[in-house]
Amino acid sequence: MRHAIYPGSFDPVTNGHLAIVDRGLRLFDRLIVAVARNSAKRPLFTVEERLEILRGTLKERPRVEIDAFEGLLVDYCKHRGTHTVLRGLRAVSDFEYEFQMANMNRKLDPSFDSVFLMTGEEHFYISSQFVREVAMFGGDVSCLVPSTVQERLRHKYGQGKAK
Repeated sequence: MRHAIYPGSFDPVTNGHLAIVDRGLRLFDRLIVAVARNSAKRPLFTVEERLEILRGTLKERPRVEIDAFEGLLVDYCKHRGTHTVLRGLRAVSDFEYEFQMANMNRKLDPSFDSVFLMTGEEHFYISSQFVREVAMFGGDVSCLVPSTVQERLRHKYGQGKAK
């Protein structure tokens, strides 16, 4: 059985993330979407909220498991019995960072592999940071995130229910 871990902060999950999940499911029998606990970042949503959002958003994909981890990704991969991670790339700047990270992980664990998928043209400009910023100022993010995420963003920013 081929499986991989798709790690990230998912703060919040976007349609770009979901597209990578769907494409990843064409390559792997099982995918673990793992929310990284990063105490250095100040997330909008707690880890528990992100897990809940992901579970709701991905519930129709039975080959997807939702989890959270803290610490080194290579250690989490060993714990979960895989050495393969799935990563989405939007731009050259993503590649540079991901290339360095993949090589560092491989240095820590020579059996570690990274699989990179280029984001489709309809999602290459979407980032969680941009989504948060647009939502904070009351902009329409309905084409960038699932409707449940849009509702949660409106609630977080005190904007009530979506129209």
